[in-house]
Amino acid sequence: MDPIQFFNRYTKQLETEKVYGEAFLDWTYNNPLGKIPLHLFVKKPFFSKWYGRKMDHPKTIEKIQPFIEDYDMNVADFLDDQSTFAHFNEFFYRKLKPSARPIADTDVVFPADGRHLGFEAASEIKDFFVKGQSFDIQSLLQDDELYQIFKDGPLVLSRLCPVDYHRFHFPVAGTPSETKVINGPLYSVSPIALRKHLQYLWENKRTVTVIKTETMGKVAVLDIGATCVGSIHQTFTPSQKMEKASEKGYFSFGGSSTITLFEPGKVQLAQDLLENSAKQIELFAYMGDALATVR
Repeated sequence: MDPIQFFNRYTKQLETEKVYGEAFLDWTYNNPLGKIPLHLFVKKPFFSKWYGRKMDHPKTIEKIQPFIEDYDMNVADFLDDQSTFAHFNEFFYRKLKPSARPIADTDVVFPADGRHLGFEAASEIKDFFVKGQSFDIQSLLQDDELYQIFKDGPLVLSRLCPVDYHRFHFPVAGTPSETKVINGPLYSVSPIALRKHLQYLWENKRTVTVIKTETMGKVAVLDIGATCVGSIHQTFTPSQKMEKASEKGYFSFGGSSTITLFEPGKVQLAQDLLENSAKQIELFAYMGDALATVR
């Protein structure tokens, strides 16, 4: 299996991702025998709900310190002391100190910590994770009106690994709509899986929120579930104006993703994001860092 590499915005280096559950993912998505459990139960919502309940058990606090050590996490960023978490899931969707994620003085910021891909025109994406895979915006949105608005505009995929901060935020200031839920299975959104079948992103359970802005029209934000992410929690109030980088919600245990869509001609994506994405290399950046500017 080819390693998963990303470009770190801060170290300016290409780095290799340490994948949580790598052996299981590789077997499930690359071994013919793995397809049996994948379709029988791994992709099923009941499996993720069962695993989520398992991570709510008080005994799982034993997993927290080893996880911190294995992934060299910076506990100084945590808002609450790790000893206060009642179970692993509470640690997983932990809050951070505001100082841990400075908010860039730019029009659009990354909505989540993670590894990001960005493209100037969603309908023209031909190489996503591997050459030859196109993105199906119509299937993703399941809304003809939104499809017409966003099909030719920029698209940004933000992929969160289990080690990442798992609260997601508003990339822009504006007034959000009610959140629409689109039900579906819960495939992995790791590149291990997406290199095989990109359509997992528009088949998985997901939510759609549309933000009305003053300077860039509408912006659509999708929160995408994945294996072991049975719950996508929204913490904002619809129809109430939100500031850029204010909290939108959080994922319970597991890797997951958000997708941000813009109207065509409204924003200019960051150059390092575009340059790395053109090479099918994700850009690592924190929530609140610069994503785009208004044209």
